[in-house]
Amino acid sequence: MIKEFKEFIMRGNVMDLAVGVIIGGAFTAIVNSLVGDVIGPIIGMICGGIDFTGIAITVGSAELMVGNFIQAIINFLLVALCVFFLIKAVNKATSVAKKPEEAPAEEEPAGPTQEELLTQIRDILAEK
Repeated sequence: MIKEFKEFIMRGNVMDLAVGVIIGGAFTAIVNSLVGDVIGPIIGMICGGIDFTGIAITVGSAELMVGNFIQAIINFLLVALCVFFLIKAVNKATSVAKKPEEAPAEEEPAGPTQEELLTQIRDILAEK
């Protein structure tokens, strides 16, 4: 069981996932800072300093913070937009970096056709 667990942990997919999660956590801090510290204030200036976090609905003794929810949606859309543009730029950079002279992969030789296989099977059965 220990051996199987070790093989599972050392698989390429598990290690790639672990690296992805770690890098994703660090990347999240960068994107949140970009949205909160750079893009958010610019949008705030354009919109006249509108802050949705103060919007609340009181139902009985409960206070529903609808503004926080609206702000979270706006932040999500801004983060998604930033990630989209970043991934788009990375994809463009990698496509430019690829060599245009890459040789196409060699085609595997075609195997026998179905008719040839059936003929071989018939011949083997005829011999018996």
